Amino acid sequence: MTAHFLSHIPCYKRSLWASDTYSDSFRRICSYKIHGVSPSTKYGRFTMSAVPVTGVNGKARVERAIIPTKKQYVDPFRQGLIILDGVGYRQTIVVRSYEVGTDKTVTPQSILNLLQETALNHVWMSGLLGDGFGATHGMIKNNLIWVVSRMQVQVDQYPIWGEILEIDTWVGASGKNGMRRDWEIRSHTSGIVFARATSTWVMMNQKTRRLSKMPDEVRGEISPWFIEKQAIKEDCPEKIDKLDDNAKFVNSGLQPKRNDLDMNKHVNNVKYVGWMLELIPEECLENYQLSEMILEYRKECGSSDVVQSLCEPEDVGIIKEGVQDDKEVNLSDRCSIGGGLGILNCLINEGTLKFTHLLRAKEESKFHEIVRGKTTWKKRINHHSFCG
Repeated sequence: MTAHFLSHIPCYKRSLWASDTYSDSFRRICSYKIHGVSPSTKYGRFTMSAVPVTGVNGKARVERAIIPTKKQYVDPFRQGLIILDGVGYRQTIVVRSYEVGTDKTVTPQSILNLLQETALNHVWMSGLLGDGFGATHGMIKNNLIWVVSRMQVQVDQYPIWGEILEIDTWVGASGKNGMRRDWEIRSHTSGIVFARATSTWVMMNQKTRRLSKMPDEVRGEISPWFIEKQAIKEDCPEKIDKLDDNAKFVNSGLQPKRNDLDMNKHVNNVKYVGWMLELIPEECLENYQLSEMILEYRKECGSSDVVQSLCEPEDVGIIKEGVQDDKEVNLSDRCSIGGGLGILNCLINEGTLKFTHLLRAKEESKFHEIVRGKTTWKKRINHHSFCG
C-alpha cells in the first residue's frame, strides 16, 4: 500500500486578466490531492521531496528536507521569482489581518518582518542557503552568521489590510567585509512605491560572538549576486547621538521572552523596534505616522539581558505658524511662546516630529549599548484611507 504523504498543498493562483486584479482569484487556494503517487512530485522548477520516516505509534511522517540546492527562478508557493538579470528577488504578498494595527494599515514591525522574510527567501532561491538563518554553505563551514549593523527604512505611505504588494530585494558590496541589502515595497496594482529600505550586514563567529572578516569562500558564493543599485542614496549617514539618564522617556526592566529569540539565539531586530516605539507618546501616535527609521546596532542582546529603553524628542527647527524661525531661539523658549505648553505638546503642533532612541543593557555596574535609533514622524494625511 502506498502511503499518502502529500495532501492539500496550498498555492496562490494569479489571474492573468487586469480586470481581476482586485478579485479573489489572485488569492485563490488551490489544492492538489495526491493519492498513490510517487513521494517525489515536481511542480514547475521545484522538486519537493517527501521521504517516509517511521513516526509515533508506527505511523509514517514526512521528512521535510526542502531547501533548494540549486538556483531556482520561480517559487509558485511563495509567489516569488528571480529578477534584475538573475540576481534580484521579487515576492508578491497580500497584507494579512495580523500585520495591521488599529488603523488597518501595516505596522512598522510588520514591514520589518516582511523585509526579513523576503531577504531569507532570496537566499533560499539562490541555492546557497544552508541550515542557518540566511547563512550560506561557506558561512556554516566557518561557523559564521549574519548580523545587521545598520538599517534605514523610509515609508511614504502605509499599505492597508488586504492590499497586494510586490517586494523587491537585492544585495551589493559594503566595504571589504560587509554586504548591503536593499528593498522596495510597492503596490501590485498601481506600481506606487510605498516604502524603501537599505541595510548593512557583517559576519559574526557564532562561537566567539566576535565580528569576522569575510572568507574568500563566502565572497565567492555571494559576490556574483552583487549589483550597484540602491533603494536609498545616502552620501553621509546621519549621526545618532547617545542618550543618557536625562532622557525624557524611560522604560526599564525589559527582558526578552523565549519567542523573542531568532534561529541565531539572539533577540530579533524587530523586537528592538517594538521596545523603542512603546515610548512614543499616545498624542503622537494619534496624529502622526512613522515616516523614517534609522537603526544602528552596537551589540547583540541575549535572553538573560535586562534592557532599558530611552527616548528623547528632538527639536526639528520648525516654528509654529506666526513665529519666525531663528536659530538663536531654543526649544524651551519657543514652547514657552505657546502659552505654557510642555515641550511634547509644543512639538505636536509642528509639521514633523523626531525622536532619538537608545536601547541598553546593564552589565555589572555599567550599561552597554544595544541599539541607537532615530525616528521621524509626519502628520497623517487621511485617517480613513482604508475605507471604500
